[in-house]
Amino acid sequence: MAAPSSFNDYVNDHTAVFIDRLKTAVSYKSVSGDSELRPIVIETGRWLGTQLESLGVTVKLHDLGKQKDTDLQLPYLVLGSIGADTSKKTVLIYGHYDVMPATGWQGSSDPFTLDVEGDVMYGRGSTDDKGPVMGWLNVLEAHQKLGLPLPVNIRFLFEGMEEAGSPGLDEFIVEEVHNGDFFNGIDCVCITDNYWLTTRRPVLTYGVRGITYFTMDITGAKDDMHSGLYGRMIHEPMTDMVKLLSKLVETTGVITVPGVEDQVPPPTDEERDYYRLADYRLSDLRNDTGGRQVELSEEPADLLMGRMRFPSLSIHGVRGTFDTNDGLKTIIPANISARFSLRLVEPLTPDNVIPLVTEFLYAEFAKLNSKNQIKVNYEGGGLPWVGDRSHWNYQAADAATKAVWGDSFYPNYVREGGSIPVTLTFSEQLGKNVLLLPMGQSDDGAHSALEKLNVNNYINGTIVFGEYLYQVANAQT
Repeated sequence: MAAPSSFNDYVNDHTAVFIDRLKTAVSYKSVSGDSELRPIVIETGRWLGTQLESLGVTVKLHDLGKQKDTDLQLPYLVLGSIGADTSKKTVLIYGHYDVMPATGWQGSSDPFTLDVEGDVMYGRGSTDDKGPVMGWLNVLEAHQKLGLPLPVNIRFLFEGMEEAGSPGLDEFIVEEVHNGDFFNGIDCVCITDNYWLTTRRPVLTYGVRGITYFTMDITGAKDDMHSGLYGRMIHEPMTDMVKLLSKLVETTGVITVPGVEDQVPPPTDEERDYYRLADYRLSDLRNDTGGRQVELSEEPADLLMGRMRFPSLSIHGVRGTFDTNDGLKTIIPANISARFSLRLVEPLTPDNVIPLVTEFLYAEFAKLNSKNQIKVNYEGGGLPWVGDRSHWNYQAADAATKAVWGDSFYPNYVREGGSIPVTLTFSEQLGKNVLLLPMGQSDDGAHSALEKLNVNNYINGTIVFGEYLYQVANAQT
C-alpha cells in the first residue's frame, strides 16, 4: 500500500507553506546549552505542542524538573499521540527541537532567520533537527486537510535537550516503560536526526558509535607567570599537557591508549566487501573538507571503516592562554584544561574505556616527574548501537525511499560515525527495532557556522516520511 497520489501532490503544492512553518521553528532561539536562552527553549516546546494539537495530536508536555546542580528548568518532553486503532501498527517517532549555538555564523542573515536562496535554506536548526520535526508536522497537515486517515498510529517524542546531553530522557523512558503507558503497543521506532552519507544518495542508518567525553586539567603555579622571568625555572602545565595529549592517538588515527584498539576485532572479508560496494568516493570527503586533501587514506572503504567500523579519538581543544585574541602573550599559564573524546564501537563501552584512559594518563603523567597537579574527569557518554537492518521496519523505509527518490537512488545502509545514545535506550527498553531515517544531506553542516537544508530534501523528505508510514502499515511482520 503506497501513499495516495493526493498526499504527494499536497506536499508539493504547499512547499511555500511548509517553508514558512520551518521559518517559524528556526526563529526560536532554542539553544539548550545557553542558560540565558533556556526560557526560549521551553517556549519552543510549548509552541511545538500547540502545533501538534492543531493537527489532531493529543499532547502532553512532560515536566523533567530542574537540571542537575542548577536552578534551571529542563525543557519539556513533548509527547504526542494520534490514533488508537488496535488493527494498525504503532510507530514511535523521535526528534528534538533544541539547537546548537550559532557563534561565528557566516550566513548573510541572522542564524535564526531562515534565509532561502534558491534550493538552499540557511539557518540554525534547519537540518538538525527542526527540518525533520517540521516534516512530520507537514505529513499530519496533509492528511488532515485531505481527510485521509493515517495508515498507522503514531507516538511522538520530541525533546529539548538533545544538544546538551539529553538529561532526564533515559530516566523518563525507563520509568515510563515500567510504570506508564505511553509506549504501550509500540511496534517500531523511527529516529529522524541524522544525514545522508553523501549529497547524491539517501541512506538508512542501522548503527551509531558510542562516545566517552573527557576533560584533563593540569595546574601549576598559583597565578600565570612571565616566561621571560620564570621560563626553565618551573614546571609548565602547557608542556605537560602537550606531552600527554600526544600519547593518546597517532597522526594516523590509531588510538594508543593500551587496551582500546585491542578489543575491536578486525573486519571480516565480507565486511570489507560491503564497504567497498558502498556509494562513497574520495571526492565526497574532499567536498566536506572544503577541497583540502587531509584524508588519512585515498581508499573509500578504509575511510568508511574509519568513520563507522573503528573507534576514534579526537582532541577538541585546550583552554588556558589564548582564549581571546589580545596580543602576543608570553605568559606561562597556571591552569590548562583540555577536552577530548573517543567514539566507540562494539564491544567498547564507557565502562571499560574510562579506566583505561584515566589510568593511562595518570601513569604517563607520573613519568614526567612534574610537580604540577593533574585531574582527569569523565564528563559523559553513551553506548554504541547496531540494529537489525533485515527487519521489516527497514524494508518499509527502503521501499519508501525508492518510491520517492527512484529505484536508481536505492539507499545505502550505513553505520553513523556520530553518537545518538537514545537509539540504544529505545532498543533495550522497548525491545523493538529502531531505524534512523535521515532527511538532510552530508553537506548540510549541522552544528556549523553555515547550517543548511535543501528545499528538495525538505519536501521529498516529508513525502518519504509519509510513504514510510504506508509501507509500515503494509509490512509483513
